[in-house]
This record gives sequence, C-alpha cells and structure tokens, in this order.
Amino acid sequence: MRVAVCQLNSREDRARNLAVARDLLERAAAGGAKFAVLPEYVDFLGRSADAPKPEPVDGEFADFFAGAARELGLWVHAGSFHETGPDSGRTFNTTLLFAPDGERVAVYRKIHLYDVEIAGRVSYQESGTVAPGDRTVVAEVAGVPVGLSICYDLRFPELYRSLAIAGAKILVVPAAFMLHTGRDHWEVLLRARAIENQCYVLAAGQIGDHEPDRTCFGRSMIVDPWGTVVAQAPDIAGVTFADLDLDRLEKIRVEVPSLANRRM
Repeated sequence: MRVAVCQLNSREDRARNLAVARDLLERAAAGGAKFAVLPEYVDFLGRSADAPKPEPVDGEFADFFAGAARELGLWVHAGSFHETGPDSGRTFNTTLLFAPDGERVAVYRKIHLYDVEIAGRVSYQESGTVAPGDRTVVAEVAGVPVGLSICYDLRFPELYRSLAIAGAKILVVPAAFMLHTGRDHWEVLLRARAIENQCYVLAAGQIGDHEPDRTCFGRSMIVDPWGTVVAQAPDIAGVTFADLDLDRLEKIRVEVPSLANRRM
C-alpha cells in the first residue's frame, strides 16, 4: 500500500488552510497514494477566541473532506477538527476517516488531554476547552486495520497496545507537536510505538509558527514495524510518501513474536 503524510502550517485563515490541505491531497493522489493522512487541527490553528464554530461530524468540515476523498478516489484521514462538544464550554478534538467513495467510515475523539501546571513556567489546561473521547477506534483502510490516535495520545503506550491487540497493523498519529518537546521526543516516541506494537506508524504534523506564540516541530514521518524511519518530511509544508510492505510486517511478527508472547 502506498501512503502519504501531509505536512501543513495551518494558521488563522480557515479557507486557506482547507485549500492547502486539498492541494496536498491532490498531490498525494497524483503520487500514487491510496491513503493520505493530514495533521491535527488541519483547518485552524490559532487563538482560541478566533477558532471556527464547532461542527458536528456531518458538518461543512466533513463535507469538504468527503468530497475530496470521492473526487480523488483516495482514502483520507482528515487530521482533526473542533467537533461540537458535550457542553457549551468544550469541544471534542475529532478525527474523521473517509473511504474513496466519500463515505465516513470512522470517528475518533482524542482521549488524552494535555494538562500541565509548572510554577513560574507554564500553565495549560486542554481539558478546560476540550472534552476527552472515551473509546478506541480501529477501522479498515483498503482491508488493512488502522488504529486511530491524536497528538498527545502518543505518550500513552497502553492506548497503542490496545489498538494492536484489536488487530491494528497501521497506527495513525496526526499532531501539532510543539518544537521544544518534538525535537527530543517526537521521533523516539513514534519509533517506540512502532517497535513495541510491530505496526507501521503514519505521523502527520503541523510545521512552523502559529498564533499565539507557538511553533510546531513538523518532521512528519512514516516508521516501519522494525522501528526504521522509512520516510521523513523536510521542514516545509508538503507530501511525503512510502510504500508499506505488509508481508514484511507479518515476517517481523513471526521472527520477533512479542505480541504473541505478551502475558498482560
């Protein structure tokens, strides 16, 4: 399966962000990809006060990417967006997966929220504006089981183990990973999730500066089940391709049977 990870610098202009995302999907399809992955908050990354009105999973955001998938004949993982939440003060951080006929085949809501309080340094409570999801999701893409996650989820290995146990052979990580943590942790964590679960990992990130005073690390990449980075994006918006060898995945699982040998 040929796949593509799309790297963006989404800002405050939603229409522009969506236009860039569509262009990258067109480039992915033209490059022979069957499955393309976009980053977290693909349609808007900026000040909360300027964020677009949250939408349901069948709103304008979904219509846009369903149309792109259908017109391009492409499996599309639409990064994530602000979904209407459980109350007036919180949204869900939600990813949607579309089949080449435009059908929405999966919805995943980010489970782990970034809450941190370090005296004199940083105070951030994602849970103040975002509600957590409550279920894991594995969906089939062209017959291959794919486990869904979003950004901060990457730091919680038990989530990915549960996806692997549920049959996932590909793990998808759309993200807006911060520069100061990304340069030390991004690749290490992605390779660890690939190795311990013997899965391919497709990680699509935001790149560059965003309001308010935020810089994302980028370095979108595709990692094989051995933990080898088989493709990595340069530090610009663009599309990065790789061909997944699912026979190699099965061979790795036979020769190093850590999933089969687990006791918990």
